[in-house]
Amino acid sequence: MAPFCEPKLWSFTLLRSSRTGHIRSITSGALSHASIRSRALTSSASPTPVPNKQPHLNFRSFVAALREDGDLADIDAEVDPDGEVGAVTRKVYETREKAPLFNNVRGAQDGLFRILGAPGGLRKGRAGRGQYGRLAMHFGLPSDASPRDIIDKVMSVKFADPVPPTVVATAPCKDHVISGDDIDLTSLPVPLLHGNDGGRYLQSFGMHVVQTPDQSWTNWSIARSMVHSKNKLTGIVAGSQHLGMIHKMWKEKGEDTPWALALGVPPTAIAVSGMPIPENVNESGYVGALAGAPVDVIKCETNDLYIPATSEIVLEGTISASERANEGPMGEMFGVLWPGKQANQPVFNVKAITHRKDAILPISVAGRAPDETHTIFGFLASASILEVCERHDLPVKSAWVPHETYALWAALQLDMTKVRAMNLTRQEFCRRVGDVIFGSHAAATVSRILLVGEDIEPTRFDDVLWASTTRCRPGQDEYLFEDAKSFYLVPFMSHGPGNPHKGGRVVADCLFTEQWTQDDFQFVEASFDGGYPKEVRDFVNANWKEKYGFGKCDDALLGQFMDERGC
Repeated sequence: MAPFCEPKLWSFTLLRSSRTGHIRSITSGALSHASIRSRALTSSASPTPVPNKQPHLNFRSFVAALREDGDLADIDAEVDPDGEVGAVTRKVYETREKAPLFNNVRGAQDGLFRILGAPGGLRKGRAGRGQYGRLAMHFGLPSDASPRDIIDKVMSVKFADPVPPTVVATAPCKDHVISGDDIDLTSLPVPLLHGNDGGRYLQSFGMHVVQTPDQSWTNWSIARSMVHSKNKLTGIVAGSQHLGMIHKMWKEKGEDTPWALALGVPPTAIAVSGMPIPENVNESGYVGALAGAPVDVIKCETNDLYIPATSEIVLEGTISASERANEGPMGEMFGVLWPGKQANQPVFNVKAITHRKDAILPISVAGRAPDETHTIFGFLASASILEVCERHDLPVKSAWVPHETYALWAALQLDMTKVRAMNLTRQEFCRRVGDVIFGSHAAATVSRILLVGEDIEPTRFDDVLWASTTRCRPGQDEYLFEDAKSFYLVPFMSHGPGNPHKGGRVVADCLFTEQWTQDDFQFVEASFDGGYPKEVRDFVNANWKEKYGFGKCDDALLGQFMDERGC
């Protein structure tokens, strides 16, 4: 599966208006398509622009910001792309270590390439340094931002106007240009991300760029692609996703699809590329609004597409209308790899490669949580679900898709005063929630919606698990939606006894019966936070080390909640 699924939602005012005027300014400076091994580009039409160096708008600055924040491991020893790079990155996810930057990849040549692993992984939290730091930086927030801060940032632009990109004449991604017979993808140190992958995946955290034949819609999206031969890739082009929809339009014309793949793009752009945005909407305008500034873009060498100017590596060419090849298997976001599982997918023909000096290839090694397929997608799905609830007047205060559940659960915190005022039965309310959310594309992967009260903080998984296990009676408090469309790649769908495309979705009522009927229902939480007066908790926290000798709190256990718990 692609690192992020690309369902379709996000009906914000900003997006409804973003099909028009998607280019802010255009400067001249068309580039020759001649085969050039390496050259610097200048334009007589305008001075060389100064790239936007904010970390969320410039991948190279993002890497520097991680280093400055103490969240980057510069690895200068030679590493083998054949398994070692992937294995180190997987262990980084699972131990929440610093993001590894492999500066000496065996087989790298002429600036192609270094590798950054786990760009959206979680990290060990400690006071003043949240576990979601890398994710926060994707959205221009400080590294100690909370999950609610990040969701609020995404939600803050729901009624904003799009900020279209600025077209520039020269850019860092044009430092070197390779074309014609000089292209040889098999000579690049493309990593074997998992030991049993069916190929070497160059594209696991990059952005496909395609445009409709009438040029009315330019789509930025994420879907995996592996090296097939010297100048060809093959990868997932699903008909239900935007990349597949646009490819189909070109096929119906009997033409190949003009295409580009941008790797190492602005972090906000890669996040939005995995976001559930509706068809016929340009992601670039939403990226600009969310980032607070336009994205600089530049024209491709071989077609009329525009790609982010600060991209690390860009592949240009076409998606074949007729040629196909086997793709897969690959380790997937649900933590499994199915040996021998392949699909016949379209071939991507590469006609040019451009790249920055000493380019960096970002990779996502999908598998057991948490990695980018659960973290970044979880944030975006959370915001999407909350927007859907608001649009349908459901009294939901917050929504959270926990990475611990592989983006399969969504916890909704209800405003119970408003819920009671609706005068619906528990069953009627749960059915309404399921119809709205499962009927949208916001919760594409979500199979279980958990309804919780104000005493449960959805972004704390231990809170959600407590509510689910102690307040939801199996069967009686669960409402099945067997007619709802489902995500067939979920293992219990694809490898279960039922219909892989339908059903397998449930709304779980994780509230006490009294919460549905009583305004003044109360209980005491039997925990350190809930069971003792504040002065007692403060005294214990102040004396935790010196008087009791317990030492510092466990960073990995408490994560970003350590300050709240007195550590």
